[in-house]
Order: sequence, then C-alpha cells, then structure tokens
Amino acid sequence: MGEIIKVGMADLKTCVSPDGLTTLGLGSCIGIAIRDPVTKIGGLAHIMLPDSTAIRGSGQNIAKFADTGIEELVRRMVAMGANKSRMTAKLAGGATMFAFQGKSNMVQVGVRNAEASVKKLQELRIPVLAQDTGADYGRTVIFYPETGDYVIRAVGRPERTI
Repeated sequence: MGEIIKVGMADLKTCVSPDGLTTLGLGSCIGIAIRDPVTKIGGLAHIMLPDSTAIRGSGQNIAKFADTGIEELVRRMVAMGANKSRMTAKLAGGATMFAFQGKSNMVQVGVRNAEASVKKLQELRIPVLAQDTGADYGRTVIFYPETGDYVIRAVGRPERTI
C-alpha cells in the first residue's frame, strides 16, 4: 500500500499507483477523480465553484473552479504519462448543505458544481463512470488509481465505493 496524498480545498494533486488521494469535507464542493487505467496515473481535484469566468479576477487559483481545475488536472496527468483518450472520471460531493437554500441559482452551488464538472468532462471526452452527488450531507473521499475505487464516507451513512 502506498501513501495517501491529501488534497486541500480548491486544490488538485496527481499520483501514480500504489499511492492514493484523499480530500475531506466535500459539501457543495465536488471531488473529481480521474484515472488512466493503463498507467495507473490518477488525479483528484477539489473544486469549489463551477465557472471561473463568472468571477472577476479569479485567475489566481485555477483549482478552485470546475472549468479550469479539471483542465489543469488532465494537463498534469498527461505530463506524467497518462493518455487522455483512456481517462475516466468519478464524482462526489455537490450537496445542498443548508435547509434555507431555495431554488435561487446563487445558492444552488452544489448542483451547479456537479453540472459544470460533468459538462467540462464531456467537452474533454472523458466519460463519467459513476457519481455520488447531491443530497444534503458532506463527504470525505479516498481515490485509488490502481483499481479506480472511489471510497465515499459520510457521517451516519455506510461507506460506499463507486
């Protein structure tokens, strides 16, 4: 078993099996796990917002946004030797964390994050094999590029692997 590398909020990291990647506290944020099953190169992005173009001066942290974070994650994986045409993705997070949130586009950040992540992956022709998104609870995830297992933990819920 390799090292488990921590990915912070608005952060992204890559690794090669047997190492794995983890991120804590996915509420409305999305954890995008991508892997090349041949090279066993994997990456995990913890994005906070859907669209970098919607916020002025947002160029400082590309990992914060679905559009720029996913592109950068793929770029780094290719630089390590992954083949984009073999990449697959899994998603977790995108919860609606507060009961007072209504249908306003401004407060539905989790839903918008999930939609933006899927859209960007479709643009890049990276299939989404599975996702555990939405609902009203936070998640902690561990991603293993060796197998593609994406382990999802949430308080008061059974552990899930997608």
